Amino acid sequence: MDTQDGTQQSQQLILAHNVFLLKHPDVSDIEKVRLRDEVLNSVQSNDMTSYYETLVTDEVLELDQSLLESMRAKNEEEIKKLDEKIADAEENLGESEVREAHLAKSLYYIRIGEKEKALEQLKLTESKTVAVGQKMDLVFYTLQIGLFYMDFDLISKSIDKAKNLFEGGGDWERKNRLKVYEGLYCMSTRNFKKAANLFLDSISTFTTYELFPYDTFIFYTVLTSIISLDRVSLKQKVVDAPEILTVIGKIPHLLEFLNSLYDCQYKSFFLAFAGLTEQIKLDRYLHPHFRFYMREVRTVVYSQFLESYKSVTTEAMAKAFGVTVEFIDMELSRFIAAGKLHCKIDKVAGVLETNRPDAKNALYQATIKQGDFLLNRIQKLSRVIDL
Repeated sequence: MDTQDGTQQSQQLILAHNVFLLKHPDVSDIEKVRLRDEVLNSVQSNDMTSYYETLVTDEVLELDQSLLESMRAKNEEEIKKLDEKIADAEENLGESEVREAHLAKSLYYIRIGEKEKALEQLKLTESKTVAVGQKMDLVFYTLQIGLFYMDFDLISKSIDKAKNLFEGGGDWERKNRLKVYEGLYCMSTRNFKKAANLFLDSISTFTTYELFPYDTFIFYTVLTSIISLDRVSLKQKVVDAPEILTVIGKIPHLLEFLNSLYDCQYKSFFLAFAGLTEQIKLDRYLHPHFRFYMREVRTVVYSQFLESYKSVTTEAMAKAFGVTVEFIDMELSRFIAAGKLHCKIDKVAGVLETNRPDAKNALYQATIKQGDFLLNRIQKLSRVIDL
């Protein structure tokens, strides 16, 4: 949210991630000592008075009254200077200088973590802005505020606003950046399929380094694609994608996770998956969906295994996955009961029998059901007309 050189992650989003880790129960106490120092330094260097008070209330940081008063005094002094620059620009300079003065005040409010004041000032700056590109930049600032506070309502409205702006023009670079923002929003709200498509569209044009590094972007792209794409699409768009191949090896366990799934090496897949769980759990955007994602990945891999068989013994499946028969039996029972897997377990014979639904038959049954519903509605309507 602070201005960057174009290749660095926003300091505010780094701060938000560190605060998330500080509150996470799985992070070690030693690591939390380091994180607490980083959070305090970041808050202090940016004079984030109100955010500091929030962190004190949440018992993330301890109250230092002298630091609080010092930051507040700096805020008041800087805002006074910015107001003077705005007044000077309005009296003596042109419209573009007035806009720049208002933008500077907006960016300062963003930097010190004053959410409501920043949004209000951005609206005021927008009223002084004519060019579509500059208006889009203001929307990106608003989106970063939304991501900092995880305000999904604000993010959703800002994405819709950006799309409306693009109808009146806009360059491809900003349109591609918006895809990554929207993809991150979709992933954070559990719409993994749409997130995967948006991320894949942005692989070769990625420039949103203010959100996260390229390695993290590839991490999100692979994770969302695995549970969203069929095998053919996964091979074309992910497994063989040169942009992904250049960096996937730098991310622990991710290459093994992807290749072992595609190559049907299920034992290796489970080992790689176990290594990735910690990264998913400690990710600010993925953490709320950790259990859901774990289930979806297992559904994909179990479905892929069973796709090759009409029937298979539970012992053979357990051996393929490197787990016990009891574990497979318990796992599959849950997924079958939830309607995620189309098979049945013969406990006596120790055999799994697949019963894949016939797509044509399912469509026929759905058509009959909808036809019956329509006939009932027509009959009710005819009774009303007769009266």
